[in-house]
Amino acid sequence: MQWHQVLAFVAAVTPLTLVPGTSFTLVTQQVIAGSRADGVRVALGSGCGLLVHATFAAIGLSALVVASAQALTVVKLLGGICLIWLGVTTWRSTRRGADPAARRRWRLPWTQLGGFGQGLWSNVLNPKAASVYLTLVPQFLTSSGSIAPQMATLAVAHVAVVLVWLLFWTSVVAAARTAIDTPRFRRGMSRLAGAVLVGLGIRTATAS
Repeated sequence: MQWHQVLAFVAAVTPLTLVPGTSFTLVTQQVIAGSRADGVRVALGSGCGLLVHATFAAIGLSALVVASAQALTVVKLLGGICLIWLGVTTWRSTRRGADPAARRRWRLPWTQLGGFGQGLWSNVLNPKAASVYLTLVPQFLTSSGSIAPQMATLAVAHVAVVLVWLLFWTSVVAAARTAIDTPRFRRGMSRLAGAVLVGLGIRTATAS
């Protein structure tokens, strides 16, 4: 694989990365509710989720899921439920006087992993992330070389683009929070993030 092929892939995947989605919203929510470090954890988790998809695609599992309507439906529903639950719990966490014990009962099993776990699982259960490695990546692979190293190279390039964008956005949100750090601002942004997550969850679960 030549360097110009990698650059062409980066040029193709960058617009897709810049479109606000689940990871973008999770970074916003985590930084507003916590700190810059929480946003960094979401970014790292998102990157690891993409590596999982790259690995699945390399060994054919993603292709198998997409080929099976039932399996793809299950993945969509799980991803949608995950996002909807995150959105609902994010909204509930902004309620004044909310009981911490009640909030813990509403947490998903992997929320103890914090931002990293949310970034990881929201990407692993995202069919659109898998589609990148089944539709876009193959266009940049060459038959003259081994598929696995080429897939790994493009996956690393994809993760690098995602991390640069999410870490940049983390800094932007952290700066905004520093400038407007009021309880009302944090509640408003958390509620907005929760609503967006619910909307993304519904879209994921019902996507055809």
